[in-house]
Amino acid sequence: MDPNLEARLSLLLTEMEGEQGDRHEIWMRLRQELDGMRAFGMPVPEDLQRLEDELGREFGPPAAFDAEPEDGTSDG
Repeated sequence: MDPNLEARLSLLLTEMEGEQGDRHEIWMRLRQELDGMRAFGMPVPEDLQRLEDELGREFGPPAAFDAEPEDGTSDG
């Protein structure tokens, strides 16, 4: 595993253990790191996948990006 990625994941896990920071923010950062791994075809460790799933159940699906449609129309 990439040493920089490993260090970032380690920091996230340390923050969760010490309850330093918002769990939702930590979940979003974890998702971002794991999505990066997936994008490069790297395997996601099972324990991190379970953690992502557990936090996902706690917080629900991420909110969709609220942008205007490409044709410039809006709903309101």
